[in-house]
Amino acid sequence: MGSSPSSAVQEARAALGRRLREIRKTGGFRTARAFAARAGWSESKASRIENGITQPSEDDLRRYAELCQVPGVYPDLQAAAHNIEEMYVEWRRLQRDGLRPVQEAHVPLYERTHRFRIYEPGVIPGLLQTPAYARSIMSRIIGFWGIPDDTEAAVAVRMGRQQVLRDANRQFGILLEETALRSRFGDAEVMADQLGHLLAVSVLQQVSLGIVPMTADRTMWPLEGFWIFDDDQVVIELATAQVTVKQPSEIATYARMFSELAQIACYGKAARALITETINTLE
Repeated sequence: MGSSPSSAVQEARAALGRRLREIRKTGGFRTARAFAARAGWSESKASRIENGITQPSEDDLRRYAELCQVPGVYPDLQAAAHNIEEMYVEWRRLQRDGLRPVQEAHVPLYERTHRFRIYEPGVIPGLLQTPAYARSIMSRIIGFWGIPDDTEAAVAVRMGRQQVLRDANRQFGILLEETALRSRFGDAEVMADQLGHLLAVSVLQQVSLGIVPMTADRTMWPLEGFWIFDDDQVVIELATAQVTVKQPSEIATYARMFSELAQIACYGKAARALITETINTLE
């Protein structure tokens, strides 16, 4: 990603332009001039789109798909274009009014999602957090960014979002690196309570909890944390921003990554043994 939201948007727009150029050439139009003539455009318009200078409209994307005789790529192109302006949102802008608005913003997404696939390498995900663990993480975020302290209100919203976890009609596939169990957010009492809660949640019928042991023979490398909501979107949390991916092809890539990680995770008794072992190492 770029160093700022604007540069990230520009990079994504340039990537979309390159893809359209490839589609155009594969479709038999060797030059932008030839394609523009067939589309009824000026040559400069096609050039600006393919060089990432101008954001293509839905009609523009449809013309590429239809004239190049690949109508099946249109949904992916459409999703990519829609995603460009919203894909990269600075944490500082999201959090400028505190953490509560950030927590509330995700409530509708949680409520309409039926299948959650969650991978976290270093923290227990919010859906499984205890109030004390969430409070510890949020207070550190607030201190780091220097934003308004609304810790208690934000924790309350996060706890309220966890109601979806009790819905037996939903599915939760959750993968954690063993490092997430051992990374301390709070004192030994907070961590013991959090890991005990993890044990309790792990036996819910709608929850599949996998732990990737540090000793695993890795066939998939550790990634940044990501959440897949149904097959509609992926949310990735970076150090400086939240990235939302909606292109079907990229969602499929994250789904494949999740599947690969799931194959090296342990479940059931083996996963609970790792959690219990971690509790026993707490001072």
